[in-house]
Amino acid sequence: MSSNKVVLEVEDLGINFGGLRAVDNLNMTIHENELYGLIGPNGAGKTTVFNILTGVYPPTDGTIKLEGQVINGKTPHEIAQLGIARTFQNIRLFKDMTVKENVLVSLGVHADYDVVTGMFKLPKFHAQEVAMEDEAMRLLDVFELRDDCDKLARNLPYGEQRELEIVRALGARPKLLLLDEPAAGMNPQETENLMRTIDVVRKQFGISILLIEHDMKLVMGICEKITVLNYGAMLACGTPEEIQNNPQVISAYLGE
Repeated sequence: MSSNKVVLEVEDLGINFGGLRAVDNLNMTIHENELYGLIGPNGAGKTTVFNILTGVYPPTDGTIKLEGQVINGKTPHEIAQLGIARTFQNIRLFKDMTVKENVLVSLGVHADYDVVTGMFKLPKFHAQEVAMEDEAMRLLDVFELRDDCDKLARNLPYGEQRELEIVRALGARPKLLLLDEPAAGMNPQETENLMRTIDVVRKQFGISILLIEHDMKLVMGICEKITVLNYGAMLACGTPEEIQNNPQVISAYLGE
């Protein structure tokens, strides 16, 4: 269960693309260890919100705070270092790198040695490389991917590629993990496995998760709180039960 500590606070967030108001006056508070859903029809602005939170797009107005620190205007790399990591609708693994190498790339975000140390492979470099390799294998263990560590990422089954993308995001040691349609393209069994995996991730790593997903069984089954977007604006916010029984949400998105 989530705590009272606020990890992410979004206040009056908005963005314009030319004359289009893609996100309008969004307010959202995510607590430590909370599993939060962001749902709505295609084109509602959900992925745009993720792109704003991760620094891909600067917001036109509003404020984003991560553990009280304003992150508006920071670069994607800076935001990753501060503690927000994400996955994508379309899998974006390094397909020609091994499973382990994919995880090591994200662990490198927190590497703490200078160019000279890395160039000449000084003792500090070797110590950190060993530590990162150990951490990569520990993360792969959680997802039962250790035995696949030397396989090329492209050779994993689809469901395991999705899981590897989550492992790679966890390698950045996030405080907040953004999952963008993680169940897209999965069969019911893979989706069932994913639900268990997301729950394990939250409990084992103690992080907050913001989830975009169209699979309502998954969303309603694991999220504690849900915000519904429609045409970039917040249509409703509440518990899964409140969202499922909200007439406006049923009309705009869920159906009878």
